Amino acid sequence: MQPGQRLALMQAVRDRSNILICGGTTSGKTTLTNAVIDQIVAIHPQHRLVIIEDTAELQCTAANYVQLRATDTVDMRRLLKGTMRLRPDRIVVGEVRGGEALDMLKAWNTGHPGGCCTVHANNARAAVIRIEQLIQEVSQSPMRRLIAEAIDLVVSIAMTPAGRRVQEVLSVAFDRDDYVFTDRSH
Repeated sequence: MQPGQRLALMQAVRDRSNILICGGTTSGKTTLTNAVIDQIVAIHPQHRLVIIEDTAELQCTAANYVQLRATDTVDMRRLLKGTMRLRPDRIVVGEVRGGEALDMLKAWNTGHPGGCCTVHANNARAAVIRIEQLIQEVSQSPMRRLIAEAIDLVVSIAMTPAGRRVQEVLSVAFDRDDYVFTDRSH
């Protein structure tokens, strides 16, 4: 990670921005998410975190956190809907793979900013399109404005010959009918 990328991520944690981390398999999405969780705990130790995942991969040292796991009988959507009753300050989702993407964005947009999530995509722009596709599994509308309102920062990480590298740190906005991305690593 370049120094500017690191500063942008740290500022996003301080500002309670919602962060979407994307990359391919073994690119380091979970490792980076664990680092973001560590920063949340360091900067905002009083925050209550709710961590939702289907495979136990995320680690948290916060004094006040709840870790929920999807099962064959309780899916990610149900966990996300039930999260509101747990009074979270921040909601972290290990990885979205389906319609739970919509529930996550709604949760982030209802007074629970500062969340983090991962999704499989090759770059930041593709990650936002992937979120659109996942939402369309449960809604006819692509919800582009909601996506841009809920996701503040998209971080793309990739496995390169030199190792895992953060490729992009972009903010997301919506103007007229399209997304607007701005590099935040400078």
